[in-house]
Amino acid sequence: MQTLWVGGEGGMEEALVKRAGIPYLSISAAGVHGVGLHALPKNIMKLMNGAFESKKILNEFKPDVLLFTGGYIAAPMAIAGRSVPTLLYVPDIEPGLALKFLANFADAITLTADDSKKYFSSSKKLVVTGYPLRSELSTWSRASALSYLHLDSTKPVLLITGGSKGARSINMAVVRHLKKILEITQVIHITGATDFETIEKTVQNSLPKELTKHYHALPYLHEMGAALAAADLVVSRAGASTLGEYPYFELPAILAPYPYAWRYQKVNADYLAKHNAAVVLQDELLQDQLFFVIKDILLNENKRQTMKAAMKKLATPHAADLIASRLLELAGERPL
Repeated sequence: MQTLWVGGEGGMEEALVKRAGIPYLSISAAGVHGVGLHALPKNIMKLMNGAFESKKILNEFKPDVLLFTGGYIAAPMAIAGRSVPTLLYVPDIEPGLALKFLANFADAITLTADDSKKYFSSSKKLVVTGYPLRSELSTWSRASALSYLHLDSTKPVLLITGGSKGARSINMAVVRHLKKILEITQVIHITGATDFETIEKTVQNSLPKELTKHYHALPYLHEMGAALAAADLVVSRAGASTLGEYPYFELPAILAPYPYAWRYQKVNADYLAKHNAAVVLQDELLQDQLFFVIKDILLNENKRQTMKAAMKKLATPHAADLIASRLLELAGERPL
């Protein structure tokens, strides 16, 4: 089976896709929702160019089926590929405007959770599959992860991450409370590239030497499965991956949804909190309350185990297979 990934020009996914050995082509695209009037004509032109570029790619690659996961980058391909069977996967609980637009072109729509059904007018083509996970995540055990990351097997592990670009407000709150945090746990802190050097220098100048050995800061971590498998608790934003990765690793979470974008992260966080698997901490409260929430969960074994069990109930380890089977059905082949 041949696969082609079509993404944005200079998109951050390009390096990751190529690293996975998947052929990658780029097209022109830009958002039109929420942009100023001065940028709108230019962005519309980019989308039109992207549609022509997409048509050229389709004529050359001749796909049997298209898979979309959202974002304005998918709109030109959806318009150009109207004659090709299409599957839309909705990663977040609440779809954004781009996903709702793409739903009009989809022959089938797969969802991470049942809660997403209420955002679509027709239920006929909706299938709940769960969140698809990378197969390499399953290769990590807690023991192998602790060894790989050079962690102390006798101390609890706190994972702090803001995603691939980091999260400034989370990072600054962690630095403020780091001494007290390290007195109760060891830390894997994925800072993002922007804040890494500043945090590293601050920590070197302010932390007692006996605590620095329990603090592991990284700008980025390709082997994210190791960090997830090693952790007893995670502090993070609430992007779509939290709906799949945290349940798979039975990982209790403190979630601080990113407040300056569409509300999808808040909806994701509220979904996990509703199932007693996570605690939601508003971004503006991080500086004052982060340490106390961490302490309350890490030092309360009953609470942490209850959250761990709640996360486990939400796990859908076979989601990728279910989505792949639906794709093959649309392509006219026998499903997995």
